[in-house]
Amino acid sequence: MIRSKLVQVSNVARSLQVAGFSSDTTRDVDTTYMEIPLYDVDKPQTLKNRKARLQYQSRKRGMLENDLLLSTFAKKYLDGFTDEQTMMYDRLINSPSNDWDIFYWAVEKKPTPKEFDNEIMDMLKKHAKNEDRVILSQPPLN
Repeated sequence: MIRSKLVQVSNVARSLQVAGFSSDTTRDVDTTYMEIPLYDVDKPQTLKNRKARLQYQSRKRGMLENDLLLSTFAKKYLDGFTDEQTMMYDRLINSPSNDWDIFYWAVEKKPTPKEFDNEIMDMLKKHAKNEDRVILSQPPLN
């Protein structure tokens, strides 16, 4: 039974390649710099919904380093953020065009641009230092 399923999967994969859906369709695309899709941070929404979205976005970045850093930061601080702090955090994680920028600013490998140099970034930098050497793991999605 398992063998027949493997044969079926193999046949489907072969037919997709013939149809032009092979996995090498991006071989001519430069993937060293992939931009994050823009999100309208000024879109009206309740504070509760904004925080729920940010909690999810903090965990699902597409880059493991930021998944860990931002998800643990959001778990620790996001619930206590004011409206203004929440908007600063929203702009921080949704405005830059590359996840590496956020990571390098947080670990202080690159200077933080003026528009993101605020109390939230200061908190994130301190969180990234992990001075208490706490073992961090991503919080579960609820």
